[in-house]
Amino acid sequence: MSRSTDINLPADGSGSLRPGGAGDVDPSIEFAPDTGHPAGAATLLRTTTAIRQRAGALLARARRGESQWFRIGSDDALEDAARTVAEVTRERYPWDTIPYHSRWRHFEAGGVDRRQQLDALLGKCIDARQRARVYIDLTVVSVLLDAGAGPTWHYTESATGQRFTRSEGLGVACFHAFTSGLFSSDPNHPLQVDAAGLRGLVTDRLGDAFQVSDVNPLVGLAGRTVLLRRLGEAMSEQPETFGDDGRPAGLFDALVAPLGAASPPTAEITAHQILSLLLDTLSHIWPSANTIDSLAADGSDNVGGTGDPAFALGDCWRHSAVTGPGLTNGWMPFHKLSQWLTYSLLEPFEWAGVKVRHLDALTALPEYRNGGLLIDSGVIVPREAAFLTRRWKAGDEFIVEWRALTVALLDEIAPRVRKVLDRTAEELPLACVLEGGTWAAGRVLAQRLREGAPPLLIESDGTVF
Repeated sequence: MSRSTDINLPADGSGSLRPGGAGDVDPSIEFAPDTGHPAGAATLLRTTTAIRQRAGALLARARRGESQWFRIGSDDALEDAARTVAEVTRERYPWDTIPYHSRWRHFEAGGVDRRQQLDALLGKCIDARQRARVYIDLTVVSVLLDAGAGPTWHYTESATGQRFTRSEGLGVACFHAFTSGLFSSDPNHPLQVDAAGLRGLVTDRLGDAFQVSDVNPLVGLAGRTVLLRRLGEAMSEQPETFGDDGRPAGLFDALVAPLGAASPPTAEITAHQILSLLLDTLSHIWPSANTIDSLAADGSDNVGGTGDPAFALGDCWRHSAVTGPGLTNGWMPFHKLSQWLTYSLLEPFEWAGVKVRHLDALTALPEYRNGGLLIDSGVIVPREAAFLTRRWKAGDEFIVEWRALTVALLDEIAPRVRKVLDRTAEELPLACVLEGGTWAAGRVLAQRLREGAPPLLIESDGTVF
């Protein structure tokens, strides 16, 4: 039986196989990767089990008073945060259905149904599978451009005259860049993203599409361009996944093809299979120098490692108190943008008739809205007030621990939110709690306290925050 169709296998990526890889290993036999070698260590660090276990350990340590960076607020603070999230959820979604936390929500900014606009451009002569491939192309490139825009940047949509900022602005700008053919190398097929189109992308063209100027600066514009070019290179090097043209749409075929050419409505995959495929194929697009073999098992530096892209970790950072087997020792993984991309791909797969199971294998997204909610609610308390005014980098231990605490604490807040809203975990998975939800509540508190600015100052290159 294909790994893709066996929903009884671990949903968290532990012991996972590549799509279509059944037959190489008996999936009924549990196995642990050999963390003494870089490949096995990277495999372990690409699972949400590793994220949750290590984040939970850092939370327990902070609660024991052993963290030099943070104290953890009382249970009352957790309850207050949950009530705040529930109130924001009711305000945003007074009806019963709360959608997934997804890039597709940003494509709805200003009350405009841009998916409908895209469908009109595609016409009625393509099937659900072809439509899903276009949706996936748009989703991937848009999520990779979704790091924080900065406080002053904005985008004005010419068709509606509406002005958008931050994530909504980035989403709307990317939608129009996509429909204009910016990411395609084929003028006859503008509604696609392909390797050649991305490899040829220059910063000025991306800046023009996002209306960047001296008076309208976008944080990390050059870093975003480099990230897209790296994506183009990675896809061109992996035609077995992304096809000869190198399209993100290949993800759909790689995951669903083992189930049959027509992706029937009964097709099933897991959320972690999407994430695993993203991490296995795209981890080396991230410009950080974090590779599994750049940190020895005893914590000493092995600067640069071997440079093998298969060992690139991306959004995975060092923390002196994190422990783990073999070469995973000292590493705290997050994979925030990859998980944000996974959340955003749920709907394109489901719209094509594919059932995605085990959504709660994914973690909360440790970024400045979710993490800001916890600081502003008194759930995460920096030990020194000066920490709130200092400028940090993504790899600083203070930031790494804050993000880990965010992951662990949102797992504790989610059931409290469900209790207030009288919803079950099946009715309100974490993907919907985030949307309802924690991200929006973080923005509300930031607006109330600091005119929208996050509680921490973090240097951004446009690839993590």
